[in-house]
Amino acid sequence: MVVRRPPASSRRAQILAVAADRFHRSGYHQVSMTEVAAGVGITAPALYRHFRGKPELLDRAVRVGLDALGEGLRAAGDTAGAGAALAAVAVGHRPLGTLVQRDARLLPPARRAALRRELRADVAVLAALLRAERPALAAADAELLGWSALSVCSGLSYQSAAPPPRRAERLLRELVAAVFAVPLDTALADPAADPDSGPAVPSAAEPRPQSRREELLAAAVRLFHERGFDNVSTDRLGAAVGISGPSVYRHFDSKAQLLAASLVRSRERLWHEVGGAIATADGPQRALAAGLAAYVGFARRNSDYLGAMLSETERLAPPDRRAAVDFRRDFLRTWVGLLCAVRPEYDGAEARIRVHALFALVNDGVRNRPGSERPDLGDCLQRLGRAVLGVDG
Repeated sequence: MVVRRPPASSRRAQILAVAADRFHRSGYHQVSMTEVAAGVGITAPALYRHFRGKPELLDRAVRVGLDALGEGLRAAGDTAGAGAALAAVAVGHRPLGTLVQRDARLLPPARRAALRRELRADVAVLAALLRAERPALAAADAELLGWSALSVCSGLSYQSAAPPPRRAERLLRELVAAVFAVPLDTALADPAADPDSGPAVPSAAEPRPQSRREELLAAAVRLFHERGFDNVSTDRLGAAVGISGPSVYRHFDSKAQLLAASLVRSRERLWHEVGGAIATADGPQRALAAGLAAYVGFARRNSDYLGAMLSETERLAPPDRRAAVDFRRDFLRTWVGLLCAVRPEYDGAEARIRVHALFALVNDGVRNRPGSERPDLGDCLQRLGRAVLGVDG
């Protein structure tokens, strides 16, 4: 009996699919080439005949998804076609969202820049389609809506279990259409009245660090988000607060402990502000509105934490990682329950898709330039968030 080997192109596609799934589920740093090879059913040396190493695997896995996205958008003749393309890629390449937002920053600078250029080109396509259908739409507004549509679809990547593909694709098309229809031309005109903090608890304002330990926690979140845990030395951490690198160890036993403590402190603030706003509101509808306003306000003031939470959780020790994952699960459950109370026609699966889309929309919106610099961003994100949750109006 002759055993036929699959064509090289088919084998490479299989390897990339397994690698993307492993990176998505466990994080780039936690996945070995041996694990990818085992998932494909080949040896590690055989894997190296196709790819030189993990960086190339990550680069090509991201490229496969982005190529599919670009092709789909270029073939779209209107916003409905663009929404269908976005939804199809989100479902067919579900790891793409986390690979782009979390792992792609580990690529070499030239590759990161190329990825960003490609995403900008995709957003330009979306903005052009939008302005063709809504001629009065300002260019900056069309661009914000384009980025928001990408984010909404990427939210599917963060669900622990994949929903039924057809249903997910249909719902994502609806969410993209809802985002594209949001009016931004009457967004807040007075930046001083920006309701970012919403009806948050009285102590929502970010406290100024009062001790060296607090300064280190704040600096760690910022640096780990900007550069990644592995690329931040204790010397850099110390310099950020005016001390020597070894002096960091007077406050924390290790860099890993500093990462864990900084994420815990940020989680405490998130729950205090958003959970407090929800708990003190009168009834589910007002609680959802208060939670949305508080979350947008927190995100605008703490974008470093949101970025570090997304990208650095995998670098935590197992007990700390479990605590972080448990917090996110509980936070999500609170929002899903609240949304189902406001919109009882949603089942749990639809509510989860909508809430994940909301978080991705806000988390990306406060970090994507130039939109993140808009004085009316808080109002825009709340409008977009209501549309995604299906509670607009």
